[in-house]
Amino acid sequence: MSHPVYRLQQVSFRYQQHTALHELTLEIAAGSRIALLGANGSGKSTLLRLLDGLYFAQQGEVYAFGEVLSEAALADDARHYAFRRRVGLVFQNPDVQLFNPTVFDELAFGPLQLGWPEQDIRTAIAATLQQFGISHLQHRAPHRLSGGERKRVALASVLIMQPEVLLLDEPTAALDPASQSEVLRFLLESRGNGRTIITATHDLDSVADIADHVIVMAEGRLLAQGSPQAILADHALLARSQLLHAHPHRHADGQVHSHPHAHGHQHSHAGPRSGYRQLGRRQG
Repeated sequence: MSHPVYRLQQVSFRYQQHTALHELTLEIAAGSRIALLGANGSGKSTLLRLLDGLYFAQQGEVYAFGEVLSEAALADDARHYAFRRRVGLVFQNPDVQLFNPTVFDELAFGPLQLGWPEQDIRTAIAATLQQFGISHLQHRAPHRLSGGERKRVALASVLIMQPEVLLLDEPTAALDPASQSEVLRFLLESRGNGRTIITATHDLDSVADIADHVIVMAEGRLLAQGSPQAILADHALLARSQLLHAHPHRHADGQVHSHPHAHGHQHSHAGPRSGYRQLGRRQG
């Protein structure tokens, strides 16, 4: 079995009077593809921020790569830079993390912060631009791009760092169908490359394609976990976690019946800018 890249023990986190995570205990194996499944407000985004070292457990312990992940630990420059090399976060709203004047500058920011040689940076930028089909956008300002283009730039600006762990917060939220397909294609092509990918979503349609293990959250708690097939077949569980709802329909014979439907609406929200470090802004 793969060793755990993350281990959480009785982790809790609160926003003032609201408990976002409640005594969460779980392990995430290195190289796994995880779907964090839950309705809005279930704690998925907060968990991703803890895994990225933007927030820290107020109770309990978070371990990353076998070491405690805490504010004190990341205060050490060597550990901070080592962690940022290994973990990257793509926010639900790309505008949160795109702040440079051009797409080229966005991709260069992280490598520059880590002191890469200039020629290595230029080579990596060219390859990454081509990989995501955005070479023609490299001199454009990110705020002038479409939503789908901004999402691809945000993803590219993290992937250029070649992180061992990729954290994705609702990666297809608010995207047109073509852009959704591009993001899902990337996730499908990432199978078997050894990278740990943790995707927060409430889109049931994509879970079986993007994950080999599912963690279901509700109200900041771990509700269930298992294979995509087992989780998606458990309609009672999905309904309990507010991912499946019964809606009434009138049939041709005039009778009204309720049928379960996936919770498919998308919401976009930005994380607080105050949580960013100068280096960490590029990778979460």
